[in-house]
Parts: sequence; C-alpha cells; structure tokens
Amino acid sequence: MSKEQRLLVPESSHTVDSMTTRVPTTRRYLMCPPRYFAVDYAINPWMDPAQPVSTERAMRQWRELRDTYRRLGHTVEEIEPQPGLPDMVFAANSGTVVDGRVLGAKFRAPQRAAEAAHFRRWFAEHGYRDIVMPSYVNEAEGDFAWTGRLLLAGTGFRTDPAAHAEAQEVLGVPVLSLRLTDPRYYHLDTALFVLSEATDTTPAQIAYYPEAFSAGSRRVLARLFPDAVLATAADAECFGLNGVSDGRNVVLPREATGLGERLVARGYEPVFVDISELRKAGGGPKCCTLEIRK
Repeated sequence: MSKEQRLLVPESSHTVDSMTTRVPTTRRYLMCPPRYFAVDYAINPWMDPAQPVSTERAMRQWRELRDTYRRLGHTVEEIEPQPGLPDMVFAANSGTVVDGRVLGAKFRAPQRAAEAAHFRRWFAEHGYRDIVMPSYVNEAEGDFAWTGRLLLAGTGFRTDPAAHAEAQEVLGVPVLSLRLTDPRYYHLDTALFVLSEATDTTPAQIAYYPEAFSAGSRRVLARLFPDAVLATAADAECFGLNGVSDGRNVVLPREATGLGERLVARGYEPVFVDISELRKAGGGPKCCTLEIRK
C-alpha cells in the first residue's frame, strides 16, 4: 500500500489491544514563561477580570509543567515573554509545525494579535525557513491536532473554517474539519487531544468530550476513532482534555482523576500537574505547550 493510499484508510481499519505496551516518543516543545500573566480582559467563559490572579503562582505551576516534560525526557525551549501580552504563556495558540514547516497564527481577539509576530521571529531566529503567516484567523494548535495521519481542525468560536484549507495547502497534510458548539470549549484542544499518533501499522488514538461537538462531528469522530477514550463532563470542566501525551505518559490537570483511571486501563501513565491558576485564563497543559515536529 502506498503512503497516499494509507492516508485514505480510516483510523478504524486497525485494531489495537487496549493493553498494548505503550512506548513513549521523545518530543520537542516550545513554551513561554507567564512572567506577565494576568486576567485583564475576558475573551472566553473562563476569564473573569474581577477575580484575583497570582502571577507568582502561575509561574510556579508553569515551571512544574516544564520540569515535568524534562523529567520525561523531552526537550523544552523557551521564548521570551513580552509585557502587555498576558496570554503569551499559551504558546500552543501561536504556531503549528509539521515536518519542519511552520504555519503561524492569526488571532481573533485583538488583545492577542501581537503574539503572532513574536513567535514568527523566534522560528526565524532558530533556523526555520519554511514559515507562512496565515491569511485567515487561525489559532494554531489551539484548533489543530496532528494524529500522525490527519490534522484534526476545530472551528466554531475562534479559527476561521477557511483556515483549514489554508493549513492543508501550507503543511501538505490532509485536514478534517470539526465543529465545536459549547462556548466553554472554544478551542479544539479543550475538548480533544491525541494520545498516540498513527504509524504504518497502528491507528491513532484520541480522547475527546463528545458533547463539545456538533452532531455531525460526533459521528465523524466515532467513525474514525472507534477506540477513542470518551471523556465526561467532569473531565472536560477541569481541562482534562487539554492534556499532552508522548504515546505513554499523559500530562493532565491534577483534578482529572476519572480520565486518568480510564487512561490507565488503556495502558497509559497519567502524570498529574497543578494548573489551577493558569486555568483562570482558560488554559491548561496543552495550551502552554507548542510541539515542534521535524
């Protein structure tokens, strides 16, 4: 079977034993310290400028997350935060990298617009030459999830549907559109994440919260990922679907114990971290983590 033919085979065409030994793969991440973290405005339902926020506590939680990745054997690079950009800590929203190609971001909220240029500059200064800044609103890995075979692409609240076709042209990978319908889960990465990427012999596995998606998108996900881990409302409300997996170790908010138990039953190892302060701005582990795929 050719590579092109494999791309057209549904994820459900393979069977994976739920107790298969999971093998982690080393990842490379880009993160931004929350030195200027604050909730000065509200651009999602989780943000309340009237509630107190501790930048010091956010920094401690961010360092714990960064150090967790390093303990797991991953490489973490850092971009310098900028004053006046309190959400720059959520690096996942600022770029999508597949096979070394970089698709930048274009934010819907004017408060975050300046972040895109800082991340573009970081990639340029670190030797990336294939960098494209989008024409359409595109909040990067907030709404794009790479399965190893398909780029799952969210829309409904932030990323423009036209950005999905643009991502396919720029990154050269097939893109599948999914519609989000619950404003609490305004980005795809608050409602779905990839547990293990597809290979030539095994399908991708994902976890997701079905109620965050339109009826049609739920049917598509059920067809393509029949072995998915389905999350509950409690999992979603603590940002459990904003997890980060290396194929075995799954970094989750410490409250996501129910999801953690279901992952253990599938052979994964949950690693819990405290993101309670960062969650006040609508962020979790994945929001803070941009994956660089070469």
